[in-house]
Amino acid sequence: MIAWLAGRYRGRLGDRGGVTVFMAVCVVALIGIIGICVDGGSKMRATERADYVAGEAARAGGQAIDPAQAITGTAIVVDPQDAQAAAQAYLRSVGATGSVSVSGDGKTLTVTVTDSYATKFLPVVGIGSLAVTGHGEATLLHGVTAPEGN
Repeated sequence: MIAWLAGRYRGRLGDRGGVTVFMAVCVVALIGIIGICVDGGSKMRATERADYVAGEAARAGGQAIDPAQAITGTAIVVDPQDAQAAAQAYLRSVGATGSVSVSGDGKTLTVTVTDSYATKFLPVVGIGSLAVTGHGEATLLHGVTAPEGN
């Protein structure tokens, strides 16, 4: 009789709460997958914006050509200090930070923008922000009907 009651009790209460644990594990896994998708996509958008801002800053710096060399026809190159100042001014105007470099020949500006993306779902697992870097480059070209490389 006792064996029969024990078997009946175990059969009725042995799996009690098993579905709840399974659902809790599944929900946590699904939230993790959704979080990776949302925060991963948002980080990609932030990287695209950083690339765009870096390209625009490089173009802004490329407008600062050296007038002394351009007027005399010696060369079409940027004034390095003015170009860096113009690119940094553009970065400040859009609320970005980064570095600007001018090539040795004065024809190419390279801008690197550094930023971070504040995650929405991943703080649950301890990832509060993701680093974002953007790169942009502008090369000076001139010509009437077609760009000349030199």
